[in-house]
Amino acid sequence: MADAVETWADMPRQGVYVESLMLTNFRSYARVSVKPQGQSPLVVLTGENGAGKTNVLEALSYLAPGRGLRRATISEVAKQGSTSPWAVSAVLDLAGDSVKVGTGQDMGGDAAGSKRLVRIDGQAAPNSNVLGDRWAVTWLTPQMDRLFIEGPSSRRRFLDRLVLGLYGDHSRQVGAYERVMRERNRLMSDKGHRADPAWLSAIEARMAEHAVAVATARLDYAGQLAGQLAEADDGPFPKAELAIDGWLEGLLADGMAAVEAEAAYRDKLMAGRARDMASGRTFEGVHRTDLVVTHAPKAMQADLCSTGEQKALLIALVLANAKLQSAIKEQAPLMLLDEIVAHLDGDRRSALFEALAALGGQCWLTGTDRSLFEALEGRAEFFDVRDGAIQPSHG
Repeated sequence: MADAVETWADMPRQGVYVESLMLTNFRSYARVSVKPQGQSPLVVLTGENGAGKTNVLEALSYLAPGRGLRRATISEVAKQGSTSPWAVSAVLDLAGDSVKVGTGQDMGGDAAGSKRLVRIDGQAAPNSNVLGDRWAVTWLTPQMDRLFIEGPSSRRRFLDRLVLGLYGDHSRQVGAYERVMRERNRLMSDKGHRADPAWLSAIEARMAEHAVAVATARLDYAGQLAGQLAEADDGPFPKAELAIDGWLEGLLADGMAAVEAEAAYRDKLMAGRARDMASGRTFEGVHRTDLVVTHAPKAMQADLCSTGEQKALLIALVLANAKLQSAIKEQAPLMLLDEIVAHLDGDRRSALFEALAALGGQCWLTGTDRSLFEALEGRAEFFDVRDGAIQPSHG
């Protein structure tokens, strides 16, 4: 381990590196900056509970499409008591290509601040989806430890976030599908049996088009990730097997052509109108898909595994995803791991550090106890977080 770690600074960069990060009126920070030196792929933030470590990772997660690692609304991340909009800006190194990224709140005369602005190299972007075009960001948080025992919506979001790393258009397709589905639900709720059948058919045709695009991306990604997982060496993080449990994904997995799957879904939506009208929601579609994960050595579904095994499976999935992106896109994602080592034994911590560093991309980790990162002393960049400030720490 020591010999491997000593060479980390000399490893070629093959991923996203944050050269500088600036937060303004974001969560607990009025204004703060972080500037890693880039001597190690691992950046460690330590500090007491409530010091603001997770807030830094959340800010970094806004360099990706969507609502960030806490799934907060745009107004919720603004610093309490501040009347100014929040902003996150960063300079990224993408294999030697420097990119300036900024995102923040557009008050727009609305106190709720419902719009998010994005700028890349000084140019305004139409929406946050463009943040998935050139790089990917992935994360693990303590809240995700319950992923396998919660409802399917959490696993579906987790899956879609991973898919986005390979298919930059995926979030747009998911968002479009959900918007059209809400339009259908609203029409049936408002009009009931008086709803224009032709109008409903047109809406359902749009739903089917987006649904097949979403299902196809999920299946393609899951197949590639399964291959990556199968090739993984036996180690402290168990091999996982994946299955996509969804009606439409099942049709495509059985070999049905996309155009036929669209037609089949349109027919299913039409046949289910009466039931959907009565319930006020759509019963069938990719919004009900589930991700099924199995502990391969034990042939046991993840929800039946111990808490420690579930955590190890999650880590295995995230590492496999990063390796897959490195292999296909030649770029590892930016990794954000919040309090990930607190419940790992020493061997698993060391194995995790080595695996993260070997990816070639940058990884930010947080923890309250610096002793948990003892193996990284002198080999990672440490920052101390306290009193609204973030300072380099040398032990």
